[in-house]
Amino acid sequence: MTNNSKNVIIIGRNPVLEALNESTDIERVYLLQGITGEFEKILRHLCRKKEVPLQVIPKERMSKFSTANHQGVVALKTSIPYYKVEDVVAHCYENGKMPLLLILDEITDVRNLGAIARSALSFGADALIVPTTGSAPIQSDSIKASAGALLKLQVCRSTSLVNTVKYLQDCGITVMSSSLEAKTPLASLDLNLPLAIVVGSEDEGVKEHLLRMSDQRFIIPQLPEMESLNVSVATGIILYEVYKQRLGS
Repeated sequence: MTNNSKNVIIIGRNPVLEALNESTDIERVYLLQGITGEFEKILRHLCRKKEVPLQVIPKERMSKFSTANHQGVVALKTSIPYYKVEDVVAHCYENGKMPLLLILDEITDVRNLGAIARSALSFGADALIVPTTGSAPIQSDSIKASAGALLKLQVCRSTSLVNTVKYLQDCGITVMSSSLEAKTPLASLDLNLPLAIVVGSEDEGVKEHLLRMSDQRFIIPQLPEMESLNVSVATGIILYEVYKQRLGS
């Protein structure tokens, strides 16, 4: 093991496979572009089984992790524990708490992720739900941007946000999505109910298939001459509105 930008990494084929087999918390695995064969098949199988993101990267990027003999694979250890959505929901209901979950649809900027986590902790969200692929890694930079909030929040990884949304709806949780195309203002909605809110990347917003699945779409009204809000700012506004409504109930 070594340290790269304050992130602990595991180097080499056997150490990475052992870490995956032993259920060591792994943030993601990086595989050198061009590697094929039995090792690559075993690695992919283990990553799928453990729900760990696997990313293929070029030689130039791989060399930034370590100058040692990495054998074409490194793994980044998690800085936080990950929770299961089912356990978070069950814990909320068992303790008489109205769930408030935040689903992040491919937020790739670590600063946005950190800022969102800070708002989530400030306004009482029970958990963040992030996809296993297409999301910013939770590591030293994102933890710093969150002012430590990511160390205190429950974070869940989902291999399929579609399946996660279906599960939450089956559990009686209303799923709402932020959309610039929506007609319903956020403040006009009843947010004092079991709730999961989906926010998307600043470039693409929430993906269309998730918008279609949502029970409600909403918009944050703003002056027409202004560009859309940064996703972390928008999320803070959304969570504050939920907090305000629930505080007044």
